[in-house]
Amino acid sequence: MRKNYADTRHGQIHYAEAARSGRRDGEVGSDTAVLLLHQTPRSWDEYREVIPLLARDHRVIAPDTLGFGSSDSPAEPWSIELFADGVEDLADALGLTRVAVVGHHTGGVIALELAARRPDLVTALVLSGVPYVDAPRRDEVSRRPSIDGVPISDDGSHYQALWNKRVPFYPADRPDLLHRLVADAVRVQDRVEEGHLAVNAYRMEERIDLVRAPALVVCGELDAFSLPDVPKLVAHLPQAHTATLQGVGVPSVDHDPAQFAAVVTEFLGSVSVDPFG
Repeated sequence: MRKNYADTRHGQIHYAEAARSGRRDGEVGSDTAVLLLHQTPRSWDEYREVIPLLARDHRVIAPDTLGFGSSDSPAEPWSIELFADGVEDLADALGLTRVAVVGHHTGGVIALELAARRPDLVTALVLSGVPYVDAPRRDEVSRRPSIDGVPISDDGSHYQALWNKRVPFYPADRPDLLHRLVADAVRVQDRVEEGHLAVNAYRMEERIDLVRAPALVVCGELDAFSLPDVPKLVAHLPQAHTATLQGVGVPSVDHDPAQFAAVVTEFLGSVSVDPFG
């Protein structure tokens, strides 16, 4: 695995990359890759265990969304369109002309926007734990408490407050997963809620019908936030498949990376995504 930066219209974007196992050093593959986009407020680290599993067969690139991880943080208000700008510019900077895009929660909404605006680029789409965002959902979510938003305190108590907010979404026997989320959230500081706000502001109902790539809509069976929306997404995607991940909820990617990678690998194989030409 290698880490690097690329320039985008909104600043530098950081990414981790792994090539198919067994490739010779310096061997140049084709222009196809699998992009992995994380949820809010995570970073590429969400896919840390998934990357080597997918890299057995694919070139894998996992960026930090602009504003998160080690990527630059644009001063302007964040939006799904801005996040997608960063991923699009990364693909262009790397000379990629065909990509399969895998996105989890916020990352899935970004992936959908990229597929809608660049059908020439996105050859396959995996939407993991993605809500269907339309006017009724925007209204419903706007009346809910914030997901990660906590006032920054001088004594550090906001870290405990953030932890407490996320405890219900994480398995009690895996505190390490929540440690990783909080570590990523600390880097975002007072803008940690903006990724969620960007999702809720996105007008998905006006964009989803532009998607042409075959899609897999996958969700953890314990993800009560997004699982009910799977049929709504499928209804708008012309070539949609579905899969339910057993025994996992919101943090399905890092909770059971083997199961997640297996489902993604099977789908990419079924739609003949050719990672190296």
